[in-house]
Amino acid sequence: MGGEHVEERRLQILGAIVEDYVATREPVGSKSLLDRHDLGVSAATVRNDMSLLEEEGLITQPHTSAGRVPTDKGYRAFVDHVAAIKPLSSPEKRAIRSFLDDAGDLDELLTRTVRLLAQLTHQVALVQYPAVRQARVRHVELVKVADALLLVVLITESGQVDQRTIPLLAGRSVEFDTDFYADLRARMNQAVVGREVTDLHDPLAELVTRSPAGAQEACREVVDGLLGLADSRTEDRIIMAGAANLARSAGDFTTQVEPLLDVLEEQLVLLRLLGSMRAEPGAVEVRIGQEIPEHALAQASLVGAGYRDGSHLAILGPTRMDYVTGISTVQALARYVSRFLG
Repeated sequence: MGGEHVEERRLQILGAIVEDYVATREPVGSKSLLDRHDLGVSAATVRNDMSLLEEEGLITQPHTSAGRVPTDKGYRAFVDHVAAIKPLSSPEKRAIRSFLDDAGDLDELLTRTVRLLAQLTHQVALVQYPAVRQARVRHVELVKVADALLLVVLITESGQVDQRTIPLLAGRSVEFDTDFYADLRARMNQAVVGREVTDLHDPLAELVTRSPAGAQEACREVVDGLLGLADSRTEDRIIMAGAANLARSAGDFTTQVEPLLDVLEEQLVLLRLLGSMRAEPGAVEVRIGQEIPEHALAQASLVGAGYRDGSHLAILGPTRMDYVTGISTVQALARYVSRFLG
């Protein structure tokens, strides 16, 4: 029983060191620990426990300071054994509900969620946008922006706008003028308005077949452009907010923060990162430092939770992050979104 008590006390001291270091960004000494926390033990015991924590590799002494800071292993022990989930207060829950309740659809809900997550945790917030976004087409627009360039715009009933510019085959600019594309736009809208973005291939193939033989090639290149836009809505994406929070935390990284910011530009890297998380809806998974299989993130932590099978939301920040708030907030928002999706 004595051993368990000693272990519990040591974890309590580790918790106090993590808490102080997160709050102050200053290495923590035994004197400041005793001043700030009611540990109920002598200064000698605290110093002895800190030595043992250091031997175990849970805290370390930066060269320039007498104090100690947690290591990745120390943060892991803190997350696994010390950090208690702090339930959100009623006012916090009400604020979240009022901000998210009137979201019109999944697009808006996830955009609001990620903004709120960044705001509440002061970290970068990420949400995986699930594949096959069921959305109905409201309107298709075609705009000739140059002799050989056409802008194709897809607008869904949620108000989401996707667009791309497609090159038109050279030498046809006279033959297929603005009126041709105005007529094609009218026929396309007739074929696809009100349909799901995942259900456009057949009506558009039929539209090409019914076009005059000499115009089929010109129709097909526009149809392919529109189908490309529709297909891009069926791939997982990342919505992100709070990248500036990471830039503000630059002092927490001993290496340059730029490679880290570059990673945030890489949708595929972030999708792989969130896709590799195992957290079920409502459960939280924390990855610290070297546990993240991306070299540029070796001094970062990721706190994520599932909100539906295979889809996650997460925060990314320095290992010196407020894990208690992060875990609680990520879990609460994941559960909220999960309930919203029913």
